[in-house]
Amino acid sequence: MPQDPALAALAGAPRLSLALLERLFDALPDVVFFAKDARGRYTHANQTLLDRLRLTKRAQLVGRRTDELFPGGLGDRYREQDERLLRDGVEIAGQLELHLYPNRAPGWCLTHKLAWREATRIVGLVGLSRDLVTPGLSHATPPATYARVARVVERLQRDYAEPLQIGALAREAGLSIAQLERHVTQLYRVTPRQLLARARLDAALALLAGDASIAGIAHACGYTDHSAFARQFRRSTGVSPRDWRALRPA
Repeated sequence: MPQDPALAALAGAPRLSLALLERLFDALPDVVFFAKDARGRYTHANQTLLDRLRLTKRAQLVGRRTDELFPGGLGDRYREQDERLLRDGVEIAGQLELHLYPNRAPGWCLTHKLAWREATRIVGLVGLSRDLVTPGLSHATPPATYARVARVVERLQRDYAEPLQIGALAREAGLSIAQLERHVTQLYRVTPRQLLARARLDAALALLAGDASIAGIAHACGYTDHSAFARQFRRSTGVSPRDWRALRPA
């Protein structure tokens, strides 16, 4: 059978290099792009990160970890995050956290990190952080509000196994439900309830790769009712948890 010309062209296309991505992200002053090796040391970074660290050459950054470059506890927190990802390979998606702005003042950003794999081995990570406020411009959302939203999002992503109530989380953060839903939807394009459902589903998918019972997985992911877990899982994936497990390669 003749090969599809489009597939043939794709197979022969050059692989996008990190160096090329580095140059591409140089054009985005509100986005930090970086890549690190298996020990969490920088291998690539765009100009935005160099400017914020007040470095003039990429060579000043390559081979160093975040705790050697960022002030205070920021560097330690980033290093711990990197170590978890490099150890477990779990994607970090939409982490609401503090970063440095060009004037070295802290500001809020959304961070995404992915494990860099060759075959089945993790050889490093790639990531980016997008500013939530463009430095020098006014913004309707004060930084204190981002801190409150960050506390709620952290609870949703960390404590998904608990019987969390969105209204209670909003009150604890000093926000109304409407305020919380508006800010989370603006940042993540999903509601707080959807964000919680996604955290629970991600945990369930990871557990289904093991040998735990379906009922045990439902309980571990915050569902008191096994049938409710099965319904939610089917709505999200199109199959039941048991069928999903059966699809897993031997």
